[in-house]
Amino acid sequence: MTHVHDDVQDHSEELRAAARHFGRRRFLTVSGAAAALAFATQLPAAGAAAAAELDGRRVGEYPFSLGVASGDPQPGSVLLWTRLAPRPFEPGGGLPARRVGVRWELAHDERFTRIARRGLATAHPEFRHAIHVEVEHLSPGRAYFYRFRVGEWTSPVGRTRTAPDLGAHNTALKLAAVSCQAYHDGYFTAYRHLADEDLDVVFHLGDYLYEYAVNATGGARAYTDRVLPAVFNRETVTLEDYRLRYGLYKSDPDLRAAHAAHPFVVTWDDHETENNYAGGIPENGVPPEEFLLRRASAYRAYWEHQPLRAPQRPEGPDMRMYRRLRFGRLAQFDILDTRQYRSDQAYGDGWHVPGPVLDDPARTLTGAEQERWLLAGWRASRARWNVLPQQVVFSERRDRPTADYTVSMDAWDGYAASRRRVLAGAEAAGVENLMVLTGDVHVGIGLDIKADFRDPGSRTVGTEIVTTSIASGKNGADRPSNYDRITQANPHVKLYSGRRGYVTVALGTESARADFRTVPYVTAPGAPVTTAGSLVTEAGDPGLRPA
Repeated sequence: MTHVHDDVQDHSEELRAAARHFGRRRFLTVSGAAAALAFATQLPAAGAAAAAELDGRRVGEYPFSLGVASGDPQPGSVLLWTRLAPRPFEPGGGLPARRVGVRWELAHDERFTRIARRGLATAHPEFRHAIHVEVEHLSPGRAYFYRFRVGEWTSPVGRTRTAPDLGAHNTALKLAAVSCQAYHDGYFTAYRHLADEDLDVVFHLGDYLYEYAVNATGGARAYTDRVLPAVFNRETVTLEDYRLRYGLYKSDPDLRAAHAAHPFVVTWDDHETENNYAGGIPENGVPPEEFLLRRASAYRAYWEHQPLRAPQRPEGPDMRMYRRLRFGRLAQFDILDTRQYRSDQAYGDGWHVPGPVLDDPARTLTGAEQERWLLAGWRASRARWNVLPQQVVFSERRDRPTADYTVSMDAWDGYAASRRRVLAGAEAAGVENLMVLTGDVHVGIGLDIKADFRDPGSRTVGTEIVTTSIASGKNGADRPSNYDRITQANPHVKLYSGRRGYVTVALGTESARADFRTVPYVTAPGAPVTTAGSLVTEAGDPGLRPA
């Protein structure tokens, strides 16, 4: 938990002014919030207005400083992203408030001798010159290469991949899961190794950035060869704050390399906006209309900087992040948003002894609409593996092996009734191979999902793979300080590792294998990667065992 300091309070005056101008009743509508966001940031409320055009030949500095990315692969389509920002550490990104034409190319080969598709996109100043290109009419299940051009400038080359055809009897898929990349806690070395993996897709499970201040030396990175601007040394509150922070994060070469190497499927957790917020309820005691304006700013900046399709474009403080991707008959991915629609954390948040509030059926982690969408998708699924990429730990996680144990109010443990409904829905739908992918907690964990966590002998109904952080928590340890307590209190924990890194999961028709890939340190660059442990689960026989 954090507190907003005086400098942040001073900095958020424009949010308060906008909230006062529009009033709470109007602000709490989508249209009112969008208007307030425009008021606070001098943006046209309708979005991309007809700004004057800037000839790309007039762009005098390299504009692709934030790299390229692709995302949300479908059988015949991919989403390509870039943002023009010659000076990403400056408001405006170093370009005038004029629209810019950006040429894009998608090819069958890395040398671009066999062009599959090409076109022209417009980078609008209202979206800080970010572009999202949905390329259609592609072949399913194959790799492509892409790049962008402005004037005489050419972007780095990215590699992406379409999903297999919906009816394909595909037999193998390899994914990676990542989360929690606090820039000020260390280098993103794990991403450099991730870029070298042979993967079909990467799932980012939240905390892509952190709202906390980053000092002139980059915190734990302890720079001696550069000085970061003072604009980063404060908590993000306004739209410009969030945009600049994405500029800082995406300036990291290892993160850019990972995005260029693989398509990403992203979802957020809390720090992309504010630590441990719940729906429209902030962590700190600011008026709800002021927080929703902050949320609208955070969501808009997130959209601008991620490879997301048109249905995910935000409206004011609302942005639909839950969505479904299918990879042939092998896997269905139901990507959740467990932050935007949740009830407030019980008992004031933190870790608490379980109480009756957790079983209140009116409380929800997903919101009723998202829960119905999830269960309906499971009923219609014909996939071998039903995978649930989401944010916070799904399985029960007691902090000690004694009767006075506590559980996290921010995780699914704090929403026990919500978890029971989801598991009942999976059982009713006949889901045999349920796998939950999780981030958030800065440790790698493999868990069996039990039908009744109060009974260690109850049926195992699925598996949960928790990826550690990319950098958050600094170097970590092979065995976290609570290793003995956690493993003794939770017999369904099959692996527990405290180093930084990522996890890869190879799905096959008969089994799935998870490899927990870690680096020994992040407070200095150049760490090697090793495998801290590997687990296997058999199709039709849920439960994890050592590989």
